[in-house]
Order: sequence, then C-alpha cells, then structure tokens
Amino acid sequence: MAIGAHVRSDDPLAEARESGAQAVQFFLGDPQGWKKPVEHAHAAELRASDIVRYVHAPYLVNVATRNNKIRIPSRKILTQHAAAAADIGARGLIVHGGHLNAGDDPAEGFANWRKVFEREEFGLPILIENTAGGDNAIARRFDRLARLWDEVGEFGVGFCLDTCHAYCGGEPLDDVVDRVLAITGRIDLVHANNSRDAFDSGADRHANFDAGTIDPQLIAHVCAAAGSDVIVETPGGVDGTGEDMRYLQEHLNRA
Repeated sequence: MAIGAHVRSDDPLAEARESGAQAVQFFLGDPQGWKKPVEHAHAAELRASDIVRYVHAPYLVNVATRNNKIRIPSRKILTQHAAAAADIGARGLIVHGGHLNAGDDPAEGFANWRKVFEREEFGLPILIENTAGGDNAIARRFDRLARLWDEVGEFGVGFCLDTCHAYCGGEPLDDVVDRVLAITGRIDLVHANNSRDAFDSGADRHANFDAGTIDPQLIAHVCAAAGSDVIVETPGGVDGTGEDMRYLQEHLNRA
C-alpha cells in the first residue's frame, strides 16, 4: 500500500523525493489537450524507479458521450496515453467516467464504454474514476456505476475511488468501500481528497485534510478499508500534499 501524491509532470520523481511520496500520479501531456503524448524526458529514470507510478488521462476524455467529435478522439487519446503510461511502467491509467447530455439515454453511455474494451486491449489496467457532478454522469451515483460494471466488468477494468467526488456526488463515505466492492469487486486506487463543498453539492473542489468539510479521520478510514495505493490530490504543492500524506501514514499505522 503506497501513499503518494499527484505531482508536476516535468519531473515527477524529483517532487516525490522532496515530499517523501511512495507513489506519484501525473499527466503525460496537456490535461486539456488532444495531442498524442511524447516520450517523457525522464522515461528511463521512471522505468528504473522503485516509486509507484500512475498516470491520469486528460480531463477532456469522454468515451461515453454520443457526440462523435468528442467520443472518437477520446478513444484515440485514451489508447495513446495507455501505451505511453505502460512504457514507463505505470500501475494504471486513471480516466473519468464521463457524461452524456441532458435527455440522453444513459444506456448509450454504458454501451459506448463497453465498445472501448471490445475494440482495444490495453497494456496496463484502465482505472475508471467516480466523478462528483453532472445530472447525466456515468459514474457519479453508484446505481449507475453498477450499470456501467454490468457492461465492462468482464474485461478486468479497474476502479479509482475519489473521496471528494463520492462525498460531493451524494455517496456517504462511512460504508463507501463495501458498497463499491459489492459493485466492482475491486478498488485499485484511492484518491484521498477533502472537499471545499458540502455533501451532494455536485462540486469538485479539493481541500487539504485540515481545511475541508469531510472529517479527515473518515478519509483515513476509507483508505484503510480499501487497502489499495493512495494518491493525494490536495492543494498547496509539496507542503500541502506532504502534510496530508503524513496524516494518512500516521493514522494508517495506528490502524
């Protein structure tokens, strides 16, 4: 169980050494862009490192949508980023569940996700992450997450549980691990984040453990129950994520 942080993309290992992270998550390209990632400047060092690596796909990836101008390039860059992430020995590629427009049948979004895995084999686990907002989101409410897993579960898809997203998406955290495992059978990674906003607000604004609306002991409880690697995506750079990682390490050691 490695505890780490989302770090800057240019030199992930340098920031990990500075903060004491056991794991890193970073982007391999512009998080708001469609360009194919190029080989990372520190690719050889990343491959040789003992630090656990995760890569986050660009935020604009939305393979669920009915809009061909978004869905088709989303599939393409998902494949490209998966190949680049596998090349540096990443443990998984995290991608948001996506959404449809108001009035669209969610069944079409679930079917579009299934087509991703029917048509492509990836060189590392794809970890679908729950999201905080959107009335027609694919992976905000867990009733929809269950319908998604009915379509993709047979392909060995992984899951990334974000505590801020679950809380602001309207899913209580006290038993969230048990409820996710009942649906997916696995939690590959936890994004341990506090929230600036209220329960079921639909907002996605992360906060440090000591400055949010979620009891930090509850976040630690989720991490302990999941038993997976943990990535902190909180504000404040090395100081902010470093303090939150230390909080988790102390509380998980006690547990």
